[in-house]
Amino acid sequence: MLFLLSTVPVWADSHVTRENGVVIVTLTQTPCLFVESVDNPKHYRSKQSADCIAINKQTAGQRQFNPLHLPPGKVTFRVANDNVPYELGFWVRGQGLGRVSLPSVSGSGLMPGQTKEYAITLKKGKNWYSCPLNPTPNYTLIVE
Repeated sequence: MLFLLSTVPVWADSHVTRENGVVIVTLTQTPCLFVESVDNPKHYRSKQSADCIAINKQTAGQRQFNPLHLPPGKVTFRVANDNVPYELGFWVRGQGLGRVSLPSVSGSGLMPGQTKEYAITLKKGKNWYSCPLNPTPNYTLIVE
């Protein structure tokens, strides 16, 4: 969420900043989750993506997810693999019918210890973001 103090934007989320007019969202993937997207994130152990499927089924009701609110426009998601021992990726897409009408970005090849950037121009609407390779839950991204 964006708050204005004088004319300088300040993000309520410390992992959201602005560089050269582009919103930068920094996200860290650990096994089965994005750290910044969950209240009190747990540290799960996973040697392969199948482990996360089981973990997500067991813990989904126990997790409190934080929706991400961003303005429309250019956004770069800076995603880090915090030593998850297998390849990860990232995927932003619209929810429901928005999946057809809203922009999407995805990619893979995010190896342990690496950080990759995914650029997109967001439009108003409700979106999901996740990692199908980790796999993580679908986190809510609201562009308003």
